[in-house]
Amino acid sequence: MNESNAITRIGTSPIIPLPISTTHPPNQIHTLPNQKQKQKQKQWNKAISTSIRSRLSKLCREGQPHLALHLLDSLPRPSTVVWNSVIIGFICNNLPHQALLLYAKMRSNSSCSTFDPYTFSSTLKACALTKDILTGKAIHSHFLRSHSNTNTGPSRIVYNSLLNMYASCQHEYALNVFDVMRRRNVVAWNTLILSFVKMNRYPQAVEAFANMINQSVMPSPVTFVNLFPALSKLGDSRTVKMFYGFMRKFGDQYVSDVFVVSSAILMFSDVGCMDYARMVFDRCLNKNTEIWNTMIVAYVQNNCPVEAIDVFIQALESEEGVCDDVTLLSVLTAVSQLQQIKLAEQFHAFVIKSLPGSLIIILNAVMVMYSRCNHVDTSLKVFDKMLERDAVSWNTIISAFVQNGFDEEALMLVCEMQKQKFLIDSVTATALLSAASNLRNLYVGKQTHAYLIRRGIQFEGMESYLIDMYAKSGSIRTAELLFEQNCSSDRDQATWNAIIAGYTQNGLNEKAILLLKQMLVQNVIPNAVTLASILPACSSMGSMGLARQLHGFSIRRFLEKNVYVGTSLTDTYSKCGAISYAENVFLRTPEKNSVTYTTMMMCYGQHGMGKRALTLYDSMLRSGIRPDAVTFVAILSACNYSGLVDEGLQIFESMEKVHKIKPSIEHYCCVADMLGRVGRVVEAYEFVKGLGEDANTMEIWGSLLGSCRNHGHFELGKAVAKKLLNMGMDKRMAGYHVLLSNIYAEEGEWEKVDRVRKQMKEKGLHKETGCSWVEIAGFVNCFVSRDEKHPQSSEIYYMLDMLTLDMKYAGYKPQYSLNLNTILDSDE
Repeated sequence: MNESNAITRIGTSPIIPLPISTTHPPNQIHTLPNQKQKQKQKQWNKAISTSIRSRLSKLCREGQPHLALHLLDSLPRPSTVVWNSVIIGFICNNLPHQALLLYAKMRSNSSCSTFDPYTFSSTLKACALTKDILTGKAIHSHFLRSHSNTNTGPSRIVYNSLLNMYASCQHEYALNVFDVMRRRNVVAWNTLILSFVKMNRYPQAVEAFANMINQSVMPSPVTFVNLFPALSKLGDSRTVKMFYGFMRKFGDQYVSDVFVVSSAILMFSDVGCMDYARMVFDRCLNKNTEIWNTMIVAYVQNNCPVEAIDVFIQALESEEGVCDDVTLLSVLTAVSQLQQIKLAEQFHAFVIKSLPGSLIIILNAVMVMYSRCNHVDTSLKVFDKMLERDAVSWNTIISAFVQNGFDEEALMLVCEMQKQKFLIDSVTATALLSAASNLRNLYVGKQTHAYLIRRGIQFEGMESYLIDMYAKSGSIRTAELLFEQNCSSDRDQATWNAIIAGYTQNGLNEKAILLLKQMLVQNVIPNAVTLASILPACSSMGSMGLARQLHGFSIRRFLEKNVYVGTSLTDTYSKCGAISYAENVFLRTPEKNSVTYTTMMMCYGQHGMGKRALTLYDSMLRSGIRPDAVTFVAILSACNYSGLVDEGLQIFESMEKVHKIKPSIEHYCCVADMLGRVGRVVEAYEFVKGLGEDANTMEIWGSLLGSCRNHGHFELGKAVAKKLLNMGMDKRMAGYHVLLSNIYAEEGEWEKVDRVRKQMKEKGLHKETGCSWVEIAGFVNCFVSRDEKHPQSSEIYYMLDMLTLDMKYAGYKPQYSLNLNTILDSDE
């Protein structure tokens, strides 16, 4: 086209006026106002969104997430960021369930079509807090579907949250998530280590840490906080020290981190390295309340109450140490371990001064402290003064009464607890079953068992408590049925221990030993309680060989120094006649308490070593161990069997005057028998008469009757027997009838002997046949009077005849006085 034609065509076209201020073409000129408007609208929306998000965050920080939710509902089209703000707000206010409900609402909202990584991360955290694995899997699926429609790479924050969620729920998917992660930062490795710890896979946690180091990922302080519990559970002190030394090489920021310090103290404490725990504590320059509390707790857990109290005093004197409720709880536990009432009263006063309106949990700990100091009456005073009580308060005082031997009072408290509209829970049921066991009250035990069935209450160790209750209440067959109903794979040590102890307590020693063998066959390793339960069976049977085998087992399993095992071994060796073995075990027991000393005193008493028992009693007092009522029974019995009457009477007088312990029937029996045994029968009779109503028991008058017969006080014996026979029926009455008949026989009053024999038949009483056990070559032989069932009975009786002849040649003159046993044997 030439230039003239071009001009002609332009001239014939319509004229469109253009703005003088621009040279833009027409299409750009018309769209310019729309672009500005959209840009301004976008800026305005962003400003509004930022303002709304700021307002929502402020409401959540102020603890008002529900108001934030109302504001969210009033918005026409809230953005994803706004939704996330409210979801995170619910989580920060410890309302993870509401956060998940809001996530579901967000998904159902048609106006919200996008979910960013923070949406998934926050909701997965809510699943981790609630242990809601099903919802977590659903969110995981939602994330995968959302991610498949985008070209962006996988979100590290979401994968870390997925890893944490599965780890918190202790699910194996945590490992799968970790394996598919392309980029694993220190957060991912920390979460993996923590997941292994939560799933009790401690070697894998250590292995994961090693892999992390091999892949040149620098650990953070959180890495060691997560790793240390795994090392402590493995229990190898050398490994623990090695890893702590390895951590120190990374720099001071790890050693000075308060969370690392607390974890390291607990780690060393768990493996018993308290010197290293204290070293870590002392090296920390910026101690906060948590670190002080951790050190106190570590000492308490390792039974070092004096050191725990010393650290507490240092904390009070320091500038950074602040006393909180955790501190007080730990220190009260330490005082409980010391069992010193004066110290307990001082700390109670400190609690009142520090926290005038003490928390319920603190007052509950105070009750436990007084209970452990054997001052349950003071525990009751604290309980009565509490303005507000919870179920733990009731359970604490009930358990305190049971542990201090006030079982009937504990049952009354349970009734009062129910009147106050508190329900019986597993802790209450445990106390009830223990009280029923101690009282041998089958009725209460059955009621408790029925209540547990009706309410569907299950708790750890319930079967063992029930078996123990039925066995102690004499219903051993029911205990057996409970044991047999429990699947063999579900039987733990406590269940086996309960039935073994039940057999032993009911005199079924052979069954107890057979059950121990079955326990070993099923690969259930006996513990200290097992040995303490089975050793009395050995002593009852006189099986020295089995006792030594069990002693060897305790040494191999590092149980010999356990106070309960040591006490049972001491008693068993003594009853098997090996008093030197008993002494050796006693001396090698590192932590001696009142039970340990009492058992050894009883052993000395059984072997007629009263002076050694007195020496041991003095040693116990010098060591600061407070004697209890059973201790006085042991030392009085030792004085009784050794003829140390004056020493025994002095100790009896010191019971109430010095040690503030009111004598019971057992103590009165010891004194009466002690006086009667040395011929001071009249004095014993006057002592019993002076007791008044406290003496109206068969035990006291029965011991006095034996003394009357042995020392020829026949007239006094008849008066005592008359008193006894008016006390009612009891299985022990057979023995008292025999004693009375022997008194009549000594005086030749055969008609009265015959009358006593008839009375026994009319009352259905019969003298129980005694039996003896003799162990030869590891086999226990049982004998009764005139037994001919033994395969070697003829040889045994021949040897007895030869021994009788030797005794006669040595000048022994037997007593031929006739007694009721002879008459009964002649009737048969």
